[in-house]
Amino acid sequence: MSRIAVLITDMFEDSEYTKPVQAFEEAGHEVVRLGLKAGATVAGKREGTQVQVDGAVRNATPDDFDALLIPGGFSPDILRGDAHAVEFVRSFVESGKPVFAICHGPQLLISAQVLEGRRVTGWRSIVQDLRNAGADYVDAEVVVDGNLVTSRQPADIPAFVRESLKKVK
Repeated sequence: MSRIAVLITDMFEDSEYTKPVQAFEEAGHEVVRLGLKAGATVAGKREGTQVQVDGAVRNATPDDFDALLIPGGFSPDILRGDAHAVEFVRSFVESGKPVFAICHGPQLLISAQVLEGRRVTGWRSIVQDLRNAGADYVDAEVVVDGNLVTSRQPADIPAFVRESLKKVK
């Protein structure tokens, strides 16, 4: 089974974390929560879901994991201000391992400068940012381009989870 990193901090979109993580764990995968500080408790923006961070992203490498999940909400915007988080995402995408980003999650992909020529989707307010980053934006519930799986919003979670699970063994 796969070891999946979740890159998360405060103000994440609750359902974009809870539903994929539940599906991954039910399928037998190990989920490791990475954030800015190991041991910190972060909270979701709508429902206040509490998540304890297992490890600091500054101490992690893509070699430690088989896939990466980036939930949306305001969390990705906070994380992209951290050079370690951005480098981790850049290295992960370049490793060829699966990266799952939903809603505002692709903001980290933008900051990591890994979207040139890639087909992706995301929340409507970041469409122009995706295009400016060189991505081919597609308005669809889920877009799979090589190792990237992206979705637009919470309503897309079933398709997002379905395609993400296809990428992990």
